Amino acid sequence: MRFVALGDSLTEGMGDPVPGGGRRGWAVHLAAGLAPLPGTVELVNVSRSGALSTDVADGQLAAARAARPHLASVVAGANDTLRAAFDIRRVAEALDTTIGALRADGAVVLTACLPDPGRMLGLPPPLARPLARRMRAVNTVVHTLSRRYEAVHVHLADHAWVARRAAWSVDRLHPSELGHRLLAREFHACLAARGMATGHPPAEALDGPPPSLLSGTWWMATRGTRWVADRCTDLLPDLLRLAAVECRHAVLGTGHLLDARDRRETRAALATITRERATPHDTDQADHTDPAVRTKGATMAG
Repeated sequence: MRFVALGDSLTEGMGDPVPGGGRRGWAVHLAAGLAPLPGTVELVNVSRSGALSTDVADGQLAAARAARPHLASVVAGANDTLRAAFDIRRVAEALDTTIGALRADGAVVLTACLPDPGRMLGLPPPLARPLARRMRAVNTVVHTLSRRYEAVHVHLADHAWVARRAAWSVDRLHPSELGHRLLAREFHACLAARGMATGHPPAEALDGPPPSLLSGTWWMATRGTRWVADRCTDLLPDLLRLAAVECRHAVLGTGHLLDARDRRETRAALATITRERATPHDTDQADHTDPAVRTKGATMAG
């Protein structure tokens, strides 16, 4: 079996370092459990830290298709929400191009909706709410495309273990080793139900002790600060502007107008990637209430 993983730093393995350098990540844990015998699954990981949904469609997709995968994961969109130039239509078009091409090649596609970055970072409400709306829009698109292309979908946005601090690395945006293992277990359960994962599910037991506070502080002081600064340079001025808009609407009691605007923009984005206008079921339900993703947090969508 050939398994190709597309996406950003989550799939690249940030938060799950290996001794001696490098990263591992949930895709590696999952690949090890897809078959009972070692060496029978080939993992090709073309993900890249910082990748936007357009980077996945324009760059990673060609490499992924060249590998002729039986299984392909497309987990992207979170980085788009952290950019000043966020455009849900561009995200929808890129994800539709990527997932559609892989399905047309015959691959089974894995998808996941992701938790709100503002909540994970513990930002104050005026800063967190704009990011929450963006993430809901991306997740709505992912849910719609997962149904359309019958993807194997993991509903991570409000999963119970998302609230476990031990499941997240020091930056609070990437899973820790435990988080990567838990995500791999979710995908493994879905694939096992379909007969595509016949090996043992990834273990929750860690290879070693979790990162200490000292090591986490050292990472943030060396690598993490650069990672945050790169994003803040682009996002922070726009986020402050959005926060001012949030505060003004909060004073006027018109915050619902912002929610309605984002729903309209999401519907318009979905309308551009389908032959028929998206139905209310596709676009109006919040991701955490979608009945297709309630059971055990993971499902074969469609």
